[in-house]
Order: sequence, then structure tokens, then C-alpha cells
Amino acid sequence: MKQKSDLRVLLLQIRRDPQVRREEYESFSDYSGLAPAQIDIHNVFDYPHFSPDIVDGYDALFVGGASDASVLEPEIFPFVPSGEKLLRACIDRTLPVFASCFGFQLVVTALGGEIIRDKQNFEMGTLPISLREAAANDPVFRDVSEGFLAVSVHQEKSLKPPAGCIELAYTDVCCHSFRVIGKPFWAFQFHPEVDRARLVERLTFYKEHYTEDDGHLDAVLQAAAETPESNGLVRNFVDRVLVAGER
Repeated sequence: MKQKSDLRVLLLQIRRDPQVRREEYESFSDYSGLAPAQIDIHNVFDYPHFSPDIVDGYDALFVGGASDASVLEPEIFPFVPSGEKLLRACIDRTLPVFASCFGFQLVVTALGGEIIRDKQNFEMGTLPISLREAAANDPVFRDVSEGFLAVSVHQEKSLKPPAGCIELAYTDVCCHSFRVIGKPFWAFQFHPEVDRARLVERLTFYKEHYTEDDGHLDAVLQAAAETPESNGLVRNFVDRVLVAGER
């Protein structure tokens, strides 16, 4: 069993802008409790073609979000097939994975599930997340409150987990988290690594993508709340799965 200070994690990043790249990297470091030097980055916009071997020597894989790409357009984003192959390989190798937002959607398509696009009725801001019974004994979700708040901004979604997975969290709109059965592999449609302050930064940066005008943006940001239980999920994954070895 490794000490936390000895862990090495790879972040599969799907971000174009340097500011957002840096912010996401810092977010994963802050909420995982890992030093920045323990997290390496493979950005798929820089290196779109890659093999599963990129995770060799790492203790886990983080997969981040994206507002600049879609799993529904592999002809435009050639890193989608490479990412799907990587995630299937992680399952085969039993390598621990924590996949957020775009990462969630990439897991769904990698495992043969369906992602649908809905630009009219999509979730944006901080919202309450409901838990399934399976969450009560899950090492990542254990002790999390029903209706906990989380940051969620997405125009694509899955209504149910793919085959071979168990749903852990949801809203009336979509599935929000699942685990691959028998594997240390978790996926989240919401953003456990993003807090209220970073939501403000993120939505302000991507306001033309998600909001109608400045008034709409202000209304969403004014309604945003802190998300401590959601943010704690990243540390639960590191402390309980990577360090303590819970499965």
C-alpha cells in the first residue's frame, strides 16, 4: 500500500484555453489533497492520438471536463476514440479512475451507452443531487447527504448508466454518477472538482456558450452556492480507494 505522498496520477485534460487548463489542474490538486507535482497532464488538444500506455506507471487516472468538445462528434475531435479505448483499458487493468463531466460522457460512449444533446433544457449552476441506495456503502459516496449540492453545467447527458455499471446519483434530468461494477472506476456528470468560486470563473469565461446574456449569467451566479460535500468526493477517492485500498 502506497503512502499518499507517493501517489502519481495522470489527468486527461480536454481544455483549449491556458487559463482554464491551469484552473482545472489546480482544482484537482486542491480537492484531491495531492501536490501539483503528483499530477501529470495529457491534454488531448495538444496530443489527440494516444494509446492506453500513457497510464503506465500511474496509480490512477483523472478525466476532466470540456466545453470545447463533444463525444458525439468523433469526426471533429479525433481524441474521442483514443479516450474511449483508454478508459476501456483502465477497466481491464483495474486502474482506478475518477471521471468528471466530459469524462463521464466519454465513459458512457466507451461502454456502449447513449449520450443525448439537449441545448434547450440543460442543467447549469449548483443543484441538489439525489442518491441511490447503492451510494450508502460506496467508498466514494459513503456519508454524503441526500440532496447534496454540486456544480453542473452540461448540454449533453445520459439518462441511465451503461451496461455493467451501477447508478449512484441522479437528478430528474439525467444520471449523475455511476460506478463500473467490480472495478475502482467512478464517473460523475457533475463537477466534484469545481467549487462555487471556480464555477463563477468558468461560467464567466464560457458565458457565450451557456448563457443568453449578462443578465442570465448574473442570475445563475447569484443563485450559486458552496458545494463542500461534492468537493469532498475527490479526496474520498484518493484517501479511501488509492490509499486505503477500499473497493
